[in-house]
Amino acid sequence: MAVSKVAEFTQEDIWMADIAKALSHPARIRILKILTEMNICMCGDIVEQLPLAQATVSQHLKELKRVVLIQGEIEGPKVCYCVNDKTLQKAKKELDKLFSQVCNC
Repeated sequence: MAVSKVAEFTQEDIWMADIAKALSHPARIRILKILTEMNICMCGDIVEQLPLAQATVSQHLKELKRVVLIQGEIEGPKVCYCVNDKTLQKAKKELDKLFSQVCNC
């Protein structure tokens, strides 16, 4: 029986890898920028700014929400999204720490 290697990594490393995976698509990076610029945004507003179908944008939003980089509130028949500042600040801090550890510059 195969043994899971995940136990060999710290929770912090696993969390950072999950954040990196969520950020690994340019549409998700653009969505974060849109939400930061607009502060709060409906899914339809995001769709209008991307060359993607609404269903595709929804899947990207779902991935960003899964790792708590964004949050969404239901307002009637629509979902209103915004960035989660606390998670973004934590991710920035951890990425800065990682790059300072591995960078010889």
